[in-house]
Amino acid sequence: MTMKTRITLLIAVLFVSFGTFAQDQDLQALSLMTEAVKAKKFDEAYKPFMELRQRNPKYHLGIYTNGEKILEHKIEKSTGAEQVAFINDLVKMYGEREDNFASKTPKGEFGAKSCQLKYDYKEALGLSTEELYKCFDEAYKADPDTFTNPKALYTYFSLMVDLFDDGKKEAQELFTKYDDVVAKIEQEVQNYSEKLNPYVEKEEAGTALTSKEERYKRSYESYLKAYDQVAAGVDQKLGERANCETLIPLYEKSFEENKNNADWLKGAVNRMFNKDCTDDPLYIKLVKAYDNAAPSADTKYFVAGLLLKDGKTNEALNYFKQSLELEKDAYKKGTKSYKIGLILKKKGQYGQARNYFREAIKLNPSNGRPYLAIAQMYASSANDCGDSNFNKRAVFWLAAAEAEKAGKVDATLGKAASQTAANYRAKAPSKADIFDAGNAGTTINIGCWIGGSVKVPSL
Repeated sequence: MTMKTRITLLIAVLFVSFGTFAQDQDLQALSLMTEAVKAKKFDEAYKPFMELRQRNPKYHLGIYTNGEKILEHKIEKSTGAEQVAFINDLVKMYGEREDNFASKTPKGEFGAKSCQLKYDYKEALGLSTEELYKCFDEAYKADPDTFTNPKALYTYFSLMVDLFDDGKKEAQELFTKYDDVVAKIEQEVQNYSEKLNPYVEKEEAGTALTSKEERYKRSYESYLKAYDQVAAGVDQKLGERANCETLIPLYEKSFEENKNNADWLKGAVNRMFNKDCTDDPLYIKLVKAYDNAAPSADTKYFVAGLLLKDGKTNEALNYFKQSLELEKDAYKKGTKSYKIGLILKKKGQYGQARNYFREAIKLNPSNGRPYLAIAQMYASSANDCGDSNFNKRAVFWLAAAEAEKAGKVDATLGKAASQTAANYRAKAPSKADIFDAGNAGTTINIGCWIGGSVKVPSL
């Protein structure tokens, strides 16, 4: 063996040894960091995290998942310049994660995280409303599909409102952004409702969920609660900035140039409808233009609403049916069935309303609002159904049962459903009434439009 060959072999051995040593070093750092984070010893985890992050940033995704928790702890426990440094480092780390694990770092999700962090510490960072809005806007536009965090969606819209109030955004920009955010919230509500529905149906059929299914169910319910709160917050934030006095002149001015623009017309019609501006002639003009520009399930629904308002119930119901027939999405069909039921309920057409509410329940089992609506109709009809005072008040048992179903399938209605059911049960016959009537355990047939029967509780 020549000297040159020996030197080459020695270099190769040293290279392999060094590589093995580096791998062992990286594995040890990852292990130390991971175990410390699991034990919530974030200060202890910081050194191996920073060493591994700087030495081999592509080594493992755990650098970034653990690093986020470590830096969040550092931010929370620090102040002043030190805190600002940790905030900036976490923002920097989100960028490093995207550079090294792009497929596991959705731009919308992590862009929103970064922007929300900056917003939460805007005073410490000295950021303006314009800078923060630009951050959220760029993240949203980069990847709207993964920009789904409820808190970030609210902050995004809240910043737009602040800019509008400061005279830095036009009314049309505000309303367009409102449409974007509301549509996104509705999309996510549909997403999590459709995920939740199989578990609700399984429980309704009397089958217990596995522990894994219970976890998923709680998770989906938690998201739905969050989006429910955000939807209310967004509407509250918009508030009187989108009243009829503002909307009507704006749409009158822009109608001619947008009368064939289906997207613009949809937003205008939706907003006028939601803000109860439907008495103005402009609303009718907008609805007709929308139906002409892009006939759809939505346009037929709005036309039906106009006809119903004019007292043309039969014609309106025909359009409602067209709307349901055109709608192919089961969730959206359920939403339309519920809305149609509400309109019929308001007109006192309880029997037809209940049919639509039941269809809505069938199409979207995790929506408890149809149950509450049915309960309200039963309660309102108690005095008209039954041939005695006892039997009339027995209707409240039916109403309470429907209200309880609402809370059982829909976590967002738990408190409201429980209170409503308790209110109805308080109006039903008491134990003393049952004792006096001597009919405990018997079945009472309910008349009028309700039909069916209710069993008197045993004493």
